[in-house]
Order: sequence, then C-alpha cells, then structure tokens
Amino acid sequence: MKFPEKEKTGYPACRPEIPFYLEWKSLAFAGFLLLPVPVFFFSIFLGTYPLSTPELLRVLLTHFTAYEYSYPSVYDTVIFNIRFPRVLLAMMAGAALSTSGATFQGIFRNPLVSPYILGLSSGAAFGAALSIAVIPELPVQAGAFIFSLAALGFSYVMARTGGQTSTVALVLSGVITSSVFAALLSIIQFTTDEKAVQSIVYWTLGCLHTSHWTKFLDSFPLVLTGCLLIYLLRWKLNVLALGEEEAKAVGMNVELYKAIFIIAASLAASAAVAVAGIIGLLGLIVPHILRMIFGPDHRKIIPLSITFGAAFLALVDDVARSAFGFEIPVGIITTLLGAPFFLYLLRTTKIGGWG
Repeated sequence: MKFPEKEKTGYPACRPEIPFYLEWKSLAFAGFLLLPVPVFFFSIFLGTYPLSTPELLRVLLTHFTAYEYSYPSVYDTVIFNIRFPRVLLAMMAGAALSTSGATFQGIFRNPLVSPYILGLSSGAAFGAALSIAVIPELPVQAGAFIFSLAALGFSYVMARTGGQTSTVALVLSGVITSSVFAALLSIIQFTTDEKAVQSIVYWTLGCLHTSHWTKFLDSFPLVLTGCLLIYLLRWKLNVLALGEEEAKAVGMNVELYKAIFIIAASLAASAAVAVAGIIGLLGLIVPHILRMIFGPDHRKIIPLSITFGAAFLALVDDVARSAFGFEIPVGIITTLLGAPFFLYLLRTTKIGGWG
C-alpha cells in the first residue's frame, strides 16, 4: 500500500486534481478568443489574384520589418487595398451580428431570436433601395443605416405602453415594422428599372466584394461603441435572462437596461448591415453554438461572440470568394448553413423561451 508523498511540512501532499472537462473548457475558451488572429492571416493569403505565399510574406516583411524586397506595385493594391479591408470588414460584421444576436437572445430569453427581430433588416433594405433607385445622392450605407435605426425606433415606440415594454409587444411590433418596410421595398422594386432592381437584390443577399477602407473606417466606431457597451454590461444580461420579475426582485431597473442593450445591439448590427448587406442567420447560430459549448453565462458568451463571430464570417467569406469559379454572396452561404441549424433549434427548444 502506497502512501501519499509528504511535503517539507511533514503533512501529506494535497493537490486537488482539476477535472479534465474544466481544463478542456479553459483551453477551448482561450482558443476561441484567439481564433481571429490565425483566421486573419489565413484569409489574406486567399484571393483570385495569382500572388504566391512566399511573395506575400516578403511584401508583409518589407512593410513591417527592415527586410527589403523589390516587387510590383500591384501587390500593395491587392494586399492592402483589397484583401486587408475585406477581411477586416468581414470580421467586424461577424462580431457585430453575433454579439447583437447573443444580446437579443438574452433579453428575450429565447435562442430562436436574431438581430433582425425588430425589423432592422427590412428597414436597412428599404434604405438601401431608396438610395439606389430613388435618391442616388444619398449613399447606400447612410440610407441603410438611417432606416435600420428608424425601424428600431418604430418597433420600440409601438411596443412601449404605460412606461413598460414587454418582450411580446416588442416581437409583435417588430413583425409589423418588418412587414411595412418590406411592402415599401416591394413598391420601389416594382416601379424602378431592371438594373436598379438587380443592384437592390444583390445588396440584400449580403456581399463583401465592394469592401474598402472607407466602409470599414466609417462603420467601425459605431460597431465598437455598441459592442463595447454590451461587453462592459454583459453580466447584467445574466440577470435579465432570469426574467423581468426576477430581475426587478434583485433591484434592477429592467426598462433602463433593456433599452440600453437594445440600442447598443441595434447600433452595432445596423452599422454592420449598412456596409455588408443582410447576412442571414449569423446572429442566430453563432451565439447558440457558443452556448452549447460554454454554457449560458453571458460574461463568457459576449466576448466569445465577438471573436468567434468575427472568425466565422471571415471563414465563410473565404469560401464565398475562393471555393468556386465565381463569387457567391456571403449571405447565401450563411443562410444555407443556418437554415438546418435553425430547424434543429426549433425542434429542440422549448417554445417561448429557454429549453
């Protein structure tokens, strides 16, 4: 019979073992947080322009180190004006939509909720169509952003009665708002010329092929503001997820924090949709994947939604621009991936709330 080793104090050594699943989750958590870094470097090596990996590495070393290498000026255009802004824009949009989705799911206490629940996507589509077909002087990004926030405002105002805003009323008002803006969008498509209709349809499919630094720099401060506010207050989402009555019982101002989270999540999602188009179901599947792996704690879910959402959309965009002989709008791929996942959630989730 073997006895435990004695330490210098003379007492038996007592080193509690960490359960394997806790150690695995800690490693997975760190891996998901750092995932955007390798995905970014992987993504900038992909593209239709015939630029080899050694040449790309030499160009990067020339720009960021003392290494000297002579190369055609077109390499700078391909790497720094096409691939860099596209990958960064994809990551920014993915982080915004997944964080927004996780926030709305926490507020509504339902994993079937997406960032577009309050009519944001329909409002953005109408604003983009208005810019393309009716008011060409209005930039598409500005029109989409303004009307996405307008849709949010309509939904929130309609749902608020007697100083209270119930989740059921918010959902119903979001359905009404989406229907109204969808009808307005149909009017524009019906009355405009064929070329404008093609542009509108292409925008609504979600595509990053027009990415450039201006789009990224214009939308990044708005996305950063919304995501940062959600991140700083993420622990309060755990209280809201318990239910309004329980949150009030512990002294939380439910209406105030609900409004803060809705505004912050919608701000980030609106800014992303304005520059990337409507990317379907991303804000639904990413938070739920994380919830299945790491549990429902929003203190973990929110930072992971930022990093994993960014990496996820960048990888999907890699497939959209490199897997076929032609480019496919990224929104089509996310919808094809998300549709069966949504069906799975629908069949396994308790209707009306958390399972």
